[in-house]
Amino acid sequence: MAYNRKEHLQQNIDAIRTAFLIEREKRTPTEKELDALRGYSGFGGLKCVLYPASALSDSTKWPKSEISLFTKTMELHKVLRENAQSEQEYKRYVDSLKSSVLTAFYTPSVFVNTLIGSFNYFGVVPQKVLEPSSGIGVFVDAVKQKNKESYVMAYEKDLMTGKVLKALHQDSIVRIEGFEKLAKPFENYFDMAVSNIPFGDIAVFDPAYTNSKEPVRRQAAKMVHNYFFLKALDAVHDGGVVAFITSQGVMDSPTSAPIRAEMLRHADLVSAVRLPNNLFTENANTEVGSDLIILQKNAAKKELTETDSLFINVEDM
Repeated sequence: MAYNRKEHLQQNIDAIRTAFLIEREKRTPTEKELDALRGYSGFGGLKCVLYPASALSDSTKWPKSEISLFTKTMELHKVLRENAQSEQEYKRYVDSLKSSVLTAFYTPSVFVNTLIGSFNYFGVVPQKVLEPSSGIGVFVDAVKQKNKESYVMAYEKDLMTGKVLKALHQDSIVRIEGFEKLAKPFENYFDMAVSNIPFGDIAVFDPAYTNSKEPVRRQAAKMVHNYFFLKALDAVHDGGVVAFITSQGVMDSPTSAPIRAEMLRHADLVSAVRLPNNLFTENANTEVGSDLIILQKNAAKKELTETDSLFINVEDM
């Protein structure tokens, strides 16, 4: 099905309006409201939020390619203004949405359900699960469907997406903040970390990495996708699994070789799969190269295997 920008924008507006209502009334959503919340697909394919839309006169500042979304974008701003406690909070919401445009590409639920189902097929039923970049929680849904008793901690940095996530998953621990805020008591804690992680040369400020004496950790903090892998390996216990959908740069970039080596010094490579470029087309109107990498933490690992070396040194393949 072709990506309909206007339809996705309207669904996002409806979900945001619903999330604000649920939060204000401090209650669980109705079935109809759940449907509205699940319609949220983020703003990864909606560049319209980058342009001003507070007044009709703002339309003169819009490119022709986006002008058809101007009215709906005005409606979005109206919803944000009506529900923000202050002008400062409104601006925080807008800035957060703008920041998400380049990274909010949501994973199709059919893929996620298959992935989690495959773990269950092999007897891997995690009790304590970390989702470090949750979106609206498709991975959370999949985990809970397989094991309702599982403890899930879900992080989402985008403020509006976090509100939708919180309204949808009131039985999980939802933290509307960056993964770098994960507290030290949760190191070596989780059975599994699973997510579609952000990508790009976005630096992360985490003192444990940015101020580390280890060069590879300082390097990881300079690119968000590399950071997520090492941070997640810190978070899972020995034998725990890290399963991330990520950009192809993690596997392909020669400059990421030290990161790959660090990953495999502390974990075994379970699987590395190149995914179809159109995986995110329906949800985010984009074709982007991505991979699925699955690691199992191995604290007793002493040496690299031949497969490990091939994974690390891509130029040798």
